Amino acid sequence: MRWLALLFVVLIAALQYPMWLGKGGWLQVRETGRQLGAQRDENAKLKARNEGLDADVRDLKTGSEAIEERARSELGMIRSDEVFFQVQPGVVTPAKAPAGSGRPSPPPARPASAPALPPASAPAPAPAPASAPAP
Repeated sequence: MRWLALLFVVLIAALQYPMWLGKGGWLQVRETGRQLGAQRDENAKLKARNEGLDADVRDLKTGSEAIEERARSELGMIRSDEVFFQVQPGVVTPAKAPAGSGRPSPPPARPASAPALPPASAPAPAPAPASAPAP
């Protein structure tokens, strides 16, 4: 009788193995579902990108505003009646404190072409010795 119970346990385990770990089993179905979700997310991103590119193509084909915008941003073109101002990075203009605020204004920014000043802790050069008057 014990061997019959053992035989049934082995038979049930043999039938359960493909369902859990075999091809098309529970673990593989879960992994395939995860891959499917990731692919759907990727497809949604690509679809949004394609729709944006399609809108750009339609704008470029039908209107001159998109062409003008691209010429300005990518090629740096301006109209003949416009004035172009270029802002240099790193150049800071001093901000003046309002009168009576009690705060000193910051020192003016040194132009890039001006020579650097020596540090305040550097010793001043010694004056040349005065020559004695001739008799």
